[in-house]
Amino acid sequence: MQIKAVSRAAPNALSVEGRPTDARGTAWGVWQLANPDHAVRCTLIALLALAIFLLQYQFRSWDDNRLTSWQWVFADANLAVLFLQICAALLVAYLLAGSAIRALDRPLTLFLASGAAAVLLWREPEVIVDSARYFAQAKHIEQYGIVYFFREWGGAIPAWTDLPLIPFLFGLALKLFGESRYVIQGLTTLLFSATVVVTYLIGRQMWSHTLGLSAGMLLLAMPYLLTQAPLTMTDVPTMFFLSLAVLATIHGLRKGGSANLLLAASAIVLAMLAKYSTWLMLTVIPVIVLVEFRRQGISAFQRGLGIAAWTVALWAPILLWRYELFAHQLIFLQEYQYPALYRWSEGYLSTLLFQLHPFIALAAMVSLVTAVINRDPKYLIIGWMLFLVAVLEIKRIRYTIIVFPMLALMAAYGLESITDRMARRFTLLAAIASSLVIAVFGHLAFLKTTSAVNLQRAGSYLSTVDQQWIEVYTLPQVHSVINPAVSVPILDLYTDKPIVYRRNAGLGNQSVPPDVARSPLRFTWELPDWRFFDESQITAYSDRAIVVILSDPRQTVPASVARALTGFTLTKEFYEQSGVFRYRTFVQIYQPMKSI
Repeated sequence: MQIKAVSRAAPNALSVEGRPTDARGTAWGVWQLANPDHAVRCTLIALLALAIFLLQYQFRSWDDNRLTSWQWVFADANLAVLFLQICAALLVAYLLAGSAIRALDRPLTLFLASGAAAVLLWREPEVIVDSARYFAQAKHIEQYGIVYFFREWGGAIPAWTDLPLIPFLFGLALKLFGESRYVIQGLTTLLFSATVVVTYLIGRQMWSHTLGLSAGMLLLAMPYLLTQAPLTMTDVPTMFFLSLAVLATIHGLRKGGSANLLLAASAIVLAMLAKYSTWLMLTVIPVIVLVEFRRQGISAFQRGLGIAAWTVALWAPILLWRYELFAHQLIFLQEYQYPALYRWSEGYLSTLLFQLHPFIALAAMVSLVTAVINRDPKYLIIGWMLFLVAVLEIKRIRYTIIVFPMLALMAAYGLESITDRMARRFTLLAAIASSLVIAVFGHLAFLKTTSAVNLQRAGSYLSTVDQQWIEVYTLPQVHSVINPAVSVPILDLYTDKPIVYRRNAGLGNQSVPPDVARSPLRFTWELPDWRFFDESQITAYSDRAIVVILSDPRQTVPASVARALTGFTLTKEFYEQSGVFRYRTFVQIYQPMKSI
């Protein structure tokens, strides 16, 4: 490699990893950019990245993702503009790859860069209706306190198949910083960035700083994951807690000590409280113990037993607290959720070649061969969760997000085969640059055309009106089996005005659709009458604006709603739609005539 020649000429100018340590670093960076070998290799990588994008675009009909399929996202895209944007992004990636700025190789830079990437997607609307459930659960803490939340979890606060940790964190953040979507987005972005750093630390613990750094960076080369970071969902926070459990266990087994073993057990329990899917993935813990046994002998088993003992001690009171609820949820998951995985699926081809940058899949495949050749038992730790996903045929991308850090570590392991540091850095940055263009100018642009954006825009508008209260009516969904009442908490998330919901007035005699029993949207019909939307809070004389949420602009307003609109005039309408999804939320806003 050319770096060796530089090292011989100036032995004190480079660190052990070939990074500049003095003022000559700038000249070294310029030399990298101008070096013919580097230029040729990076040109080939850039051409490959561009060719991959063109192939993805050409075969976008193969993408069966249910939210950001390329066949929807780029249906009306200007290919020439997108191509030029990716070319510009690759040029920036090339300049950064040749840069001698040492800060680029630091965990803090990873943390800040991942946070900035997520913030770019904050304008995205809440496109997944499950966010209504999580926000409503969290709002109970803000409204009634922490004690009420834990006392009523699974009772007055329906738990569905959820566990309490993530809604609790959302609610705590709302209570501390005020009810705003930005508060939740700040928290989920923080946990996303923390996951990037934890992934780096896992890679560093098991292999090297360079591999860990590559793994953390590769989480930014996953466009779908970037779209999930700003949402009021549990997937990204769960990803963090599962990754933290893996890191804490490795650290505890290697360092020992009661404090480290307790921290590992605490991280495991937190992961168990995040989502039921982590219970399956936490079977990686015995794998970690076995791998560490090869490294350090019987002490690994002794420390593993210590972690297990602490975990049981911490989990036992939680299990006793809600044993019947947990048992009911597990039965429900077995009878309803698990069989539904085969109905609510997306192909691995969609996930690996469209929703993540294909460089990741390619590098992961290389890593399998490399690990076998190296006979590296540590690879079992990062491969175990992906093995479970493949064996159990878990194809819904939302359910596999939690294992993305392990996939990033696999890909980083494969990228270590590229011995040219400049070429390896450019491969990483090229994947990130392309993914950011796709996430911002593709996924975000598309999601902002869906009808979910109407609730976002309506909420912002309602925050500016003079009326004190917002009275909401929902009309039946014409094209979807979703209960329209689920849109009310989402609207509430976007506005700072108090909302009352006239549940029965708009829906009339609408009944639960017969085919919803086995639908993933069944939970929308099992929502309670939330106390904080109780219509008894408002009288006919209250100063209020009226919101009507409908699914078709031509829908007939029921007589009860028409009577409520007497003395009000239509002041604002939001009718944006992509035409892709059957569930649509159009919004009409009415204000008193005397206030206009």
